[in-house]
Amino acid sequence: MNVLEKLEQEQIKEEIPEFQVGDTISVHAKIVEDERERIQVFTGVCIARKRSGVRESFTVRRVSYGLGVEKVFLLHSPRVAKIEVTRRGAVRRAKLYYLRDKTGKQARIKERKIDYKKPRK
Repeated sequence: MNVLEKLEQEQIKEEIPEFQVGDTISVHAKIVEDERERIQVFTGVCIARKRSGVRESFTVRRVSYGLGVEKVFLLHSPRVAKIEVTRRGAVRRAKLYYLRDKTGKQARIKERKIDYKKPRK
């Protein structure tokens, strides 16, 4: 293992929950204003995940006051305080960019009933 790989392994967060594209998530992001620091929650649908390892990022979209807002977060960034999965979505695409053209009921995503990642009892 070379030096770069060791540095990347040190920066990877372990407490990140399992989430996929189509899930509704809440991202608690640290916002720094002058000397003050606060946490802002951004809730929306994860429409894309890119790359892997330390460079992994994901895009969250929500409609606020009739205007679509998208934010791209780095998964292992120290600015991301916490990620909560609110709802699991059932989608068949890796990127949900088509949601940008949809409004209202057309932009809804069905809920995933069975979570295959969890072991059965």
